[in-house]
Amino acid sequence: MSYGSLGIDILQSSTTGTPTQFQDGSGNQIGTLCRAWARFSISGSTVTINAQFNISSITRTGTGAYTISFANAMPDANYTWAGFSQASGGSQIISGNNTPTLPTASILYVETFNANVALVDPTTCGIAVFR
Repeated sequence: MSYGSLGIDILQSSTTGTPTQFQDGSGNQIGTLCRAWARFSISGSTVTINAQFNISSITRTGTGAYTISFANAMPDANYTWAGFSQASGGSQIISGNNTPTLPTASILYVETFNANVALVDPTTCGIAVFR
């Protein structure tokens, strides 16, 4: 079966706080759009959110450690995320929190490491959350 194209300006969920869903031909949900994202920079202990969606705050809790709070909570803690970090002196790796603190529906804990697996503060980070 051949399908045509669709040109629209706005795609809106009919329920407040619920993301638009993508469904297969049988009506089964197969995905949603990104539920939260941010690009932020760090200078000393100051975090600046440069652009964001559904992020209420990002707090530096120590060298290379950040608490990201969602403006609207996820349905549960079973989300996934991807991210990057960059430093002026070399590349860094962004990773999940290496402590026993698990993410919640409202908060994601993120740490950034260098190649020697030492916690470091990058100059720029980005994060995207999907559920």
